Amino acid sequence: MHKKLDLAIIGQGRSGRDIHGKYYISDKNTYFNVKYVVDADESRRAMAEKRYPGCKTFADYRELYNCDVDVVVNASYSHQHYSITKDLLEHGKNVMVEKPFARNQFECETLIETAKANGVLLVVFQNTQTAPYYLDALRLIKEGRFGDVKQISIRFNGFARRWDWQTLQKRLGGSAYNTGPHPIAMALGFLGFDKDFKVVYSKLDTALTSGDAEDYVKILLTAPNKPLVDVEMNSIDAYSDYTLKIQGSKGTFKCTASKYSMKYIVDGENPERPVIEEFLQDEQGNPKYCWEQLNIHEENGEYVGTPFDVGTETIYENLYYALTEGAELVVKPWQSAMVINVIETLHAQNPLPVKYL
Repeated sequence: MHKKLDLAIIGQGRSGRDIHGKYYISDKNTYFNVKYVVDADESRRAMAEKRYPGCKTFADYRELYNCDVDVVVNASYSHQHYSITKDLLEHGKNVMVEKPFARNQFECETLIETAKANGVLLVVFQNTQTAPYYLDALRLIKEGRFGDVKQISIRFNGFARRWDWQTLQKRLGGSAYNTGPHPIAMALGFLGFDKDFKVVYSKLDTALTSGDAEDYVKILLTAPNKPLVDVEMNSIDAYSDYTLKIQGSKGTFKCTASKYSMKYIVDGENPERPVIEEFLQDEQGNPKYCWEQLNIHEENGEYVGTPFDVGTETIYENLYYALTEGAELVVKPWQSAMVINVIETLHAQNPLPVKYL
């Protein structure tokens, strides 16, 4: 039986409490003991003391400087991720920071270099990169199930309105920074995190949001000899029936986080047809449309686990063994920096007016 490591978490908001905290109190958590909780709100600190028996709470993360702790999880407000993470790294703390990693690539690279300079571990919590449906899609593509993949479409859409801090540019809100790290990391993963990727088209806009940050995002990404990846995140799509769709020369795959469907052809079952240059006609000499019934296979199934349970569990298990045995990180900081580079590019190409200072 392995020994649990001591953990501190900053923030008891939706992510800190309902994603990370849910894992901490689950049977799957055999790796970490919640020793410290930081939140500026007194009522949240009181709730944390009941939820994680024996933990000590602080209103200010700087109280952690002199605390003996194996890792600090930074689930603070998005616009605080960079400054708090950098501060903790400089004080010799191992840190796992929530998405978004930071505001821009410069900040990401600064954090990576700061971790190296201080001999500590830096991890970015992007649990979609370890989600069952995404890993399955990567496997199927690698196996060649869909042949030469031409296009991959990713939809993180819905039909809803927000009016909280996540709608404000000054808080690093908006769909690109908030939701974007998930589909953009997936998109870059389908491109093999090719450093020669390009944002060939982008659009940011506001639709239903009460704030000044975008709730409509469209991105086209590609890389040399790689598919086109079409990414959407918007609040005005009431009929999106998939999260991910793959279109290749041998078939199509679509899925949500919980179930999948695919249709595909198998080599040898549909012999190649020679090209006929003249017009086609039936036995009576009438014009005939060029069509045939392909031998198509169809599969449907369900996934066990989502980004919020299996994905989170995988990230934390990997964190434990990275800290104790030097295991390779499943989500590498340079990959997360590439995600932020895309988001930075989107905002540079589509500046929105700032209404809330």
